Amino acid sequence: MKALKSALLYTGLAILANAAHADADLEALKDGDMRKLVVASEPSPAPDVTFIAEDGSEVTLADYAGKPVLLNFWATWCAPCRKEMPTLAALQDAMGDKVTVLTVATGRNPPEAITRFFDEIGVTNLPKATDPKQEMARAFGVLGLPITVILDAEGQEVARLQGDADWASLSAQAILMAVAAGD
Repeated sequence: MKALKSALLYTGLAILANAAHADADLEALKDGDMRKLVVASEPSPAPDVTFIAEDGSEVTLADYAGKPVLLNFWATWCAPCRKEMPTLAALQDAMGDKVTVLTVATGRNPPEAITRFFDEIGVTNLPKATDPKQEMARAFGVLGLPITVILDAEGQEVARLQGDADWASLSAQAILMAVAAGD
């Protein structure tokens, strides 16, 4: 029964996403927390800045090209981030390999604090990337946390949301399916 419900849910999301893509209208998919999502009138290139991957290597968003990226700026001390992070993990599970959920701890977030944060909230499927000098956050104009930016497969910003949100919602999934369908 669970598999049937999942299949029906996925089919419904695909239909919604395809309808939104056909109309190029993500606005129609916004519901609940996603009403806070600001959809760009025109996609704009993401800043070309480096950040630190979980393995310690320097990477850029170009390393994630080829599929949409949901880029979340957060910090271990951020209470709304603690509330939001499990929904980002659920979104990654729901989207599979169609979308990359990229979590970037910006500012002073020691690796052991990040690991403790993820352990405390039970998140195991999201990356522990960092932006220790806040260079990436500044380049994206991040003034508060959390901030989530949706990038298309070409690395262009198509939408952003300030504050926490339920990223596991059907609305969020439909929006990301629509972005993925556009690529």
